[in-house]
Amino acid sequence: MRTAIALCVLTAGCFAQHWIHEESHTKESLRGLSAYSGRVAWASGTHGTYLRTIDSGQNWVPAQVPGAEALDFRDVEAFSEDLAYLLAAGLGEQSRIYKTVDGGKHWDLQFTNHEAKGFLDCMSFWDPQRGIVIGDPVNGKFQLLTTGDGGQHWNYIDPERLPPALDGEGAFAASGTCITTQGKSNVWFVTGGSAARVFRSTDAGKTWTVSDTQIVHGPASAGIFSIAFRDARYGLIAGGDYKDPEKGGANLARTSDGGKTWKLLRISQQKYFSAIAFVPEHGRWLVAGGSTAFAFSHNGLRGWKEFSSAKVNALASDSKGIWAVGPDGAILKTEFPLVVTEN
Repeated sequence: MRTAIALCVLTAGCFAQHWIHEESHTKESLRGLSAYSGRVAWASGTHGTYLRTIDSGQNWVPAQVPGAEALDFRDVEAFSEDLAYLLAAGLGEQSRIYKTVDGGKHWDLQFTNHEAKGFLDCMSFWDPQRGIVIGDPVNGKFQLLTTGDGGQHWNYIDPERLPPALDGEGAFAASGTCITTQGKSNVWFVTGGSAARVFRSTDAGKTWTVSDTQIVHGPASAGIFSIAFRDARYGLIAGGDYKDPEKGGANLARTSDGGKTWKLLRISQQKYFSAIAFVPEHGRWLVAGGSTAFAFSHNGLRGWKEFSSAKVNALASDSKGIWAVGPDGAILKTEFPLVVTEN
């Protein structure tokens, strides 16, 4: 069953669009989302759960990966209705990577983290064969894994190539978007805790530099949670403090030089955002969401056109619309064309 709703408006403008609550047939908390096309999307969540639709969300089919019932799938990356990767986040061997090439009929366990202190957070891919995974620091360096053969082999990047992590610095497995790739070799990942920094590489992870930001940080619950790039130069980061989600302030920033420098955005109002995503049909349009807020901007984050209390963990946009997932099996979708009107 799909229920259309209109989200409440806080600004002078109006985002004249209906969001559809789609029936997920699960009450699991959903944190991973990958929108392959307007017809095909995948989601993932707690207790080894994944979901797939191949009819634009009319029907979502939930299932569990056999043997993974105790795992928390925080990220999913899909490349067709048949091909998808799942990343389980957790301490030590709870962190795993799975792949299916037949729509979930069979899952191949590709990687298990045998580092007791390791904790994988999220993943991103340049193409179906080439991907990268970020994990929390071990022995003072972030764990990074790459594959060039569709996951047949996942190899650690030499930690000596990475700038050292600061004491108390880590990444957040909140929405599957703490790392992002662009083009053929660009990659960025973001951190929180004692620091809110952006690590960047232009050679697919062979070498790295790091930039400081003014995003709120300090406690283990605060920092940058999500990063998105429209092209090689223009990108956004979003975060806050998930233990104080109503608090605004230094939660959003942008770059126009590929991540070398970041400037805080003063858009009002701000709350904790676990995910941010560009809308591909409109280069200046984007959505942001978190545990207490769901917002839309059509002018490069100079202002919101709507601000609702919908609870969102992860966001994705494809050529046909915008998708979102959240607690209790929540799945929302809106379809293009998006219509913005002024009061």
